[in-house]
Amino acid sequence: MADTLESDAPVSEGLDRRRFLTWVVASPTLMIAARLGLDVPTAQAAQPEETAAATMNLYLTLQEDGRVTTTLPRTEMGQGITTAVAMLVAEELDVALDAVSILHEDADSRWFTQLTGMSTTMRLLSGPLRAAAADARARLVTAAALRWRVLAPTLTTARGVVSAPDGRRAGYGELAQDAARVVLPLVSTQPKPVSQYTLVGQPTGRIDARDIVTGATRHALDLDLPEALPTVVARPPTLRGTVRTVDDAAARAMGGVVDVVSLGTGVAVVARTFGQALAARAALRITWTPGPASALSDADIRTRLRDGIGARPLPPLFTTRTLEGRFDFPYLAHAPMETQSCVARVQGGLAEVWVGTQDPKHAQREVARALGWALTPWKVTVHTVRAGGGFGRRFFNEAAVEAALVSKAIGKPVKLMWSRDDDMRHGRFRPASHHRILAHLGLGGRILGWHHRAAIPTLEVPHGFGDVVTALVGEVLPEVTGAVFFALSQKLPYSFGQVSHELRDISIPIPTASFRSVFTSQVGVSNEVFVDQLARELQVDPVTLRRERLDSNRLKAVLNKVVAEGQWGRALPPGVAQGVAVLEEWGSAIAHLIEVDVTGGTPRVLRIVIAADVGLPINPKGIEAQLQGAAVDAMSTTLSAGIHIDAGAVRESSYADYRWMRMKHVPADIQVHLVRSDDRVGGVGELGYPSAAAALTNAIARARGTMPTRFPILDEGV
Repeated sequence: MADTLESDAPVSEGLDRRRFLTWVVASPTLMIAARLGLDVPTAQAAQPEETAAATMNLYLTLQEDGRVTTTLPRTEMGQGITTAVAMLVAEELDVALDAVSILHEDADSRWFTQLTGMSTTMRLLSGPLRAAAADARARLVTAAALRWRVLAPTLTTARGVVSAPDGRRAGYGELAQDAARVVLPLVSTQPKPVSQYTLVGQPTGRIDARDIVTGATRHALDLDLPEALPTVVARPPTLRGTVRTVDDAAARAMGGVVDVVSLGTGVAVVARTFGQALAARAALRITWTPGPASALSDADIRTRLRDGIGARPLPPLFTTRTLEGRFDFPYLAHAPMETQSCVARVQGGLAEVWVGTQDPKHAQREVARALGWALTPWKVTVHTVRAGGGFGRRFFNEAAVEAALVSKAIGKPVKLMWSRDDDMRHGRFRPASHHRILAHLGLGGRILGWHHRAAIPTLEVPHGFGDVVTALVGEVLPEVTGAVFFALSQKLPYSFGQVSHELRDISIPIPTASFRSVFTSQVGVSNEVFVDQLARELQVDPVTLRRERLDSNRLKAVLNKVVAEGQWGRALPPGVAQGVAVLEEWGSAIAHLIEVDVTGGTPRVLRIVIAADVGLPINPKGIEAQLQGAAVDAMSTTLSAGIHIDAGAVRESSYADYRWMRMKHVPADIQVHLVRSDDRVGGVGELGYPSAAAALTNAIARARGTMPTRFPILDEGV
């Protein structure tokens, strides 16, 4: 390492001031490392070289051909973060977007957390990325100034070239080695003011779009590890069932079969091709011990949740009447397009796994524990590869554990695949839930209080918030971690008197995982639906009630935008209605207006209008795609998609019966409007689901005259 500098991000109105630390790494070419310094005092910033290296690994490297490579300590799952990261680097460094390459970072203990979730990626990384790129640019300018013996401030940069007033030019690549030796930059290392951005904030196509549509992107099963053998696993008929006995004679005798390995929770078949492995799996004769939920079906689960809601609390003083709303939500499968898969090699007391995971460090710990190396997790190298969707499912790494165990057992690398049936019936699920909301009214319809109690099965969070400490708590006391997250995340953005949210944790032995927007996917939806019910009881327009009671100017702005763009209140034919809902979370605010037609019996979505305030919109096109996708998710789970449990077994097995929306159900008119209040970078990935689901429900309620209370609304399974 050469030296240590501090770079303050430009501060616009409303932009948090944070100190981002940058280092020059000892290298033949220019390499900048950066991390979020969390306002480390200046006196502590000049660390010894080795200490700095041990606490950072967000690297920006300039190659001698002028290309820029940036490491990404998060996972690309289709949300477009590689494009957003490349845009920030290209903007600050003044290079073409196609000159920036993004590489996934392996699991690395130097990171406090590598968790991809809670809409944190761009919120946490944008500052350090901008600081690193700005530092690199300053050093390149300084190197050119020293070479040409001119004043550094007279030089300019554009598209990877430093130019002097007299016409001399030098490409970044030819300056890279000199820039690496710069001790003190002669121009400012501060990032540009946002007002000077020319790329960031512009709708931009994804840098990996061509690879995606041509099939060139590489997921775990696309990797060509020499001698990696195709592997599949036979799984029990009930959730968390275990192997009692296995007769594998017929399977072993089949062509191409290499080995059969019992894993306790299933039986793995290793073969020369996946076709051979699947055929041999079907030939296994296994008796199973039923899982702990084998006595439970949907009706039993609903009863447990309803019983767990408890008695009503006492209302506030002067309450004259209390409105009550009850809501039921089902278990949901995450159903990413790419099923769970992993390539693993365990040899010589070391392990390597290639997996698309939302938490590489948790995957590393899980695999190490399964191999008996819990105290030496560094023996496991986790190579993070891009994933085909996640939504919370990829916090759990069953495929990596299974692949590592099989590889260790046979002494060869394996390529393990979950089928769609495996993923649907033996994965993890967003918990079901039951909700009771009480709105307490006084004289004249005055709103005195709001109490929301949610009965939800324990949310399993052994990954915690991505760090070792909360992961340990999440594993030992998951209900504590769930309660903390619930308390931190669940807010009601209205002035409704005494407001409270309460979680009742219910123990039900069905595997769970966080789902898009976590608790808000149920709690926030219920709240916004019941706000509409409250407006009906008070005989007030639901938009008027929100405008009068919202305590956030950002929410008022996005609400006003969708109301204007969606022409709220205009005359509509019978059976056609609009619904609205709002949400403020993950540092962003959003509102939805959805228009539906129920005249055909089955609700048909005609139009979706979205307004979002995400602060600085790094890539408006990517934001639009995220919010459109979240709206389709919300349509699906509100109207038709849900998991059913029959005697401890999941009924659904594929997209054929897990009734997700098809393209024919998606309205042609989905508008996304960005309302910008400041230049902070807000979260997007989880933002768009809850208010879309609530707005759709509210539109159906207005069209039909009754408030839906059980989801999915069109459930035909009970």
